[in-house]
Order: sequence, then C-alpha cells, then structure tokens
Amino acid sequence: MGRKKITVVGGGNVGASTALWVAQKELGDVVLVDILEGMPQGKSLDMMEASPIEGFDSRISGANSYEDTKGSDLVIITAGLARKPGMERSDLIEKNSQILKGIVGEIVKYSPDTTLIIVTNPLDVMVYIAWKESGLKPNKVIGMAGALDGARLRAFLAMELDVSVEDVHAMVIGGHANEMVPLKRYSTVSGIPVSQFIDDKRLDEIMQRTKTAGAEIVNLLKTGSAYYAPSAGAAEMAEAILKDKKRVIPCAAYLSGEYGVDGLFVGAPVVLGANGVEKVLELELDEGEKKAFDESVDAIKNLIKELNI
Repeated sequence: MGRKKITVVGGGNVGASTALWVAQKELGDVVLVDILEGMPQGKSLDMMEASPIEGFDSRISGANSYEDTKGSDLVIITAGLARKPGMERSDLIEKNSQILKGIVGEIVKYSPDTTLIIVTNPLDVMVYIAWKESGLKPNKVIGMAGALDGARLRAFLAMELDVSVEDVHAMVIGGHANEMVPLKRYSTVSGIPVSQFIDDKRLDEIMQRTKTAGAEIVNLLKTGSAYYAPSAGAAEMAEAILKDKKRVIPCAAYLSGEYGVDGLFVGAPVVLGANGVEKVLELELDEGEKKAFDESVDAIKNLIKELNI
C-alpha cells in the first residue's frame, strides 16, 4: 500500500502549520509547495528535524513545482493573500480567485483523482471556484470553515464554563465569518444544552465573539491572521477523510436541495470519510436560525454573481 501522499499548497503560517499537524498525526507523507524558492524546503527540513523529538515518521518535503505533488491522495490549499486590519474577507476575492485558479489547474493535472480541502478566503466562494476549475465531483471539494468556527465556539464555551474542551460540542452552519450562524440549541456539554448553564444574554455575546473571532485575532496581530486553529481544522478534516472515520464536522459542502439550497457550497454538518463528503446532515432549524441561514446563503450568492463564474 505505502503511505498516503498529502500536498499542502502555500508555505506561509497556515500551510506550514497544517503540514506539521498532518505529519504529527502520521496521516501520510507531506509535500509543502510554495512559489518562494527555498522557503518550503527550509520549513520542511526544520519540521523533519523535529520528527525524532515528537516521534513521527511521516516525511515532509518542500517543493516549488507541482510535479512533486503527482499522485496526491489529498490536497489542502492554503495559498492566497491574508487579511490585514480593516479588511473584510471579501476584499481578497479578486486576487485570491486568480491565485486559486492557477493552483487548481496544476493540482488536477498531476492528481486527477484527489480530494481538495480549501482554506483560502473568502472561503465559500473559493470552494465554488475550486470545484468549477477542477472538474472534480462536488463531494471531493470541501471548504474548511465550520471545523474552525465550531472549534472557536467550543473554545469560548469551555473557557466560560471552565470545563474540558473535550466535553463541549457546538454546531455552526452557513457562511464563514460574518455570515456564520452559530446554533445555540445544538451547543452542549456532555450532551446537556449549554443554555442550562449560561443565560441567553451571555450566550449571545459568546456567539457574536465566535462570528468575529478571526477579526479579533487580525486586530491583535496587526500583521497577519490566525493560523494555529485554521490549520488544526484542516488537519482534522484530512484525518477524517484519509482514515475514513465518518466524522460529523461542519464544512463548506455542495448542497443539492438540502436546506432549500441547490448548487452552492455552504457550511453544513457533513459526514466526512474516504469519499469526501459522504452525506449532508439536515438539521431542524427554527424560524430565526432559518432566516439567518438564508441571509448567509444570499451573501454567498452575491459574491459569486460579482465574479461571473
């Protein structure tokens, strides 16, 4: 059989961190690709020198050419411009769509049967572009948003309640960032609704903080955006796919009728396994949740319309 091959495109903070998480989980051998000469090679070598300490046997190599990605089982695309303070995710749309189109064309040339995880912002639009450009089946193209947004919500709830993050579960649907719809009713601690421990007003504040969590970090860092949690989210999805774990994780997935949406990639809970998105789970939404979700879908539609894809 040999080991699985995982390509991470983009050797910046998100990409390099993703490569390290994936290698530590021993999901397969990793190729880190970037256009900057020497940079992915240097970072890969640094990680390989950490492998005896951390005890992982996955090989990590750096490359400037897509030829080295040939036969990848899974490709995680993190390349693109990062946000700066005052920028919305949508401000990145033109430049990053051009970058992404070039990458996807090269990837499918060398790995026509691969599965794509997209991390590049603005996420919901970029997944759509990647699907259109790649010619892959929609279940094999997935956006990393809900895994991150859900983790942020879980972190904030665990911090608030002073309990283990392992016992906190939360669900977010809809678009990434401002369009996100965190679902209070589906947030639990060991199966107990968090509303039993946190009053409505405070819960609303935590949900709002989750929506703006990315901007909060951008404003603190001043010169970049979050990368530890986004890369961990991508690695969690990679593990679910490569180990065929059938994990239920919210992702930007292709909807064909679910939630009344057809032909768009929108955040929803899905079953992730060897075949990518194996099932989209449809939750019962109350009136307020449905309204917020529909507004989120409209925002994604409008961004796609502007691009004339």
